[in-house]
Amino acid sequence: MKRMGMLFRAKANKALDRAEDPRETLDYSYQKQLELLQKVRRGVADVATSRKRLELQLNQLQGQSSKLEDQGRKALALGREDLAREALSRRAALQQQVTDLETQHTTLQGEEEKLTLAAQRLQAKVDAFRTKKETIKATYTAAQAQTRIGEAFSGISEEMGDVGLAIQRAEDKTQQLQARAGAIDELLASGALDDPTGTAKDDIAAELDRISGGSDVELELQRMKAELAGGSSSSQQAIEGGAQDGSQQSQQSSPHKFDEQ
Repeated sequence: MKRMGMLFRAKANKALDRAEDPRETLDYSYQKQLELLQKVRRGVADVATSRKRLELQLNQLQGQSSKLEDQGRKALALGREDLAREALSRRAALQQQVTDLETQHTTLQGEEEKLTLAAQRLQAKVDAFRTKKETIKATYTAAQAQTRIGEAFSGISEEMGDVGLAIQRAEDKTQQLQARAGAIDELLASGALDDPTGTAKDDIAAELDRISGGSDVELELQRMKAELAGGSSSSQQAIEGGAQDGSQQSQQSSPHKFDEQ
């Protein structure tokens, strides 16, 4: 079970590493730092609000204390010592509250200064992280683009690999079709395959066509020579007679060729 757990964690870590984009991670970290900075600023604002409330209470108590002192002085002037003593007693109680509030005010003021300093430091840290983040993102993007260009030039990228395989398959099919076409032409020429159009001829038929074609050419050539020389009709007959003799000789020589074949 321990080994299976380790294997599962390793596989999960590898999958997460492939899925992780450093730029997204940096943006998320920056967002978290902004949220923390906002919380610190809100804390500073809360402490400042509490301090301001204490200041208002202090001002109010100090005003009441001054009023009681005036009342005691007037009562004493009128010969009411009892009222003067009561006024001074109440003033003493207010003075104790004023002292406590001043202590709290001093404490809150110190906390406010600390939080303000911490917010300033955190703000500087967030600004520095933002600058570094943008620099890292730009460098990563440039490296990624350079890697893709290099892979495209070298042909090891996935897209270029598919293109290379397609070109290789096309070349293989072309060579296969060319070889098949050449083999069919050789078989048709040798007579091993029948041509349904009737245009294919074996070697004997091709030899006969060649001989007959040659005789026609010779006959036409002799006729043209006779016309150019202005020969008589007797020469025409002689030419035709020679042509007939030539055709008879060719017919006599053909059986020998058939035998040779």
